[in-house]
Amino acid sequence: MKTKTLVLLGATGFVGRYLVPRLAADGHRLTLLSRNREQHRALEVLPNVRVRSASVHERGVLTEHFRDADAVINLVGILNETRHQRFGDVHVALTRTVIEACGDGGVPRLHQMSSLKAGQGLSNYLKSRGEAEAIVKASALDWTLYQPSVIYGLGDGLISRFHALLRMAPVMPLARPDALMAPVFAGDVAEAIARCVADDTLSSRRTFELYGPETYTLEQIVRMIRDAASLRRAVVGLPDTLGRLQARVLGLLPGKPFTLDNFKSLRTASVGKRDGLKELGIKPHHFATLLPILVADAGRQRQLDRMRRQPR
Repeated sequence: MKTKTLVLLGATGFVGRYLVPRLAADGHRLTLLSRNREQHRALEVLPNVRVRSASVHERGVLTEHFRDADAVINLVGILNETRHQRFGDVHVALTRTVIEACGDGGVPRLHQMSSLKAGQGLSNYLKSRGEAEAIVKASALDWTLYQPSVIYGLGDGLISRFHALLRMAPVMPLARPDALMAPVFAGDVAEAIARCVADDTLSSRRTFELYGPETYTLEQIVRMIRDAASLRRAVVGLPDTLGRLQARVLGLLPGKPFTLDNFKSLRTASVGKRDGLKELGIKPHHFATLLPILVADAGRQRQLDRMRRQPR
């Protein structure tokens, strides 16, 4: 396998936590672009990994970092909009800027994170992912698109979020309880990207749907998390009228635990038709098998966080 020079955007986030060590293990030279290098300097203990502070929305800045790279990996994405981060800016405009900077810097290859059912449904999240995909496909670059279902792992927005919510109250009112998804382990997503990076002929101008081996409703997943955590909590599915109201209210809270756009996303089943993990020769992990481990790790992480916040 040829060792490659790679520039990664968004690699200090959740998926990057799994991907960066995996790519480093293959011997690739990695440059991670982040808004604040100092917060992520610990990643430089990995071999051939360097972290650089950069404004990823500036074409000229990206161009300078992209020079001499074999490929760019764009993992940047948001699930909720804020005053300073809009789907159109983060997903669409940034993708266009990345492609332009690849052209300016002579980078021939782009690996782009997207979402299962991108461009489908009513949510602005999925619409913006679809717009970004269209821009990638229309470019002159050699590209690979990754379309994961809901990704789970340590520090995720699925197990960790619902575990924390379940601990807060005796009853969990749940919007869109029948929403379908096939959750995929973050380590499997990282493995898929690593294999595509290693073999351009395997993944050139291809889209891979990445999803787990089982399909669950959202209510089934929340009940499984509750049981794995040994919590006695009632999980009550809400009709859409109340679920929509819940989304409007929670969307006004700090951190936006659930928004109207999240509600709209759940109306589109996050279930694939073409098994990208199988196409790449990856045996996927089972959600029910990893769940007890991840719930226990989430509890330990909360204890560590509390200890760090205590005055010394």
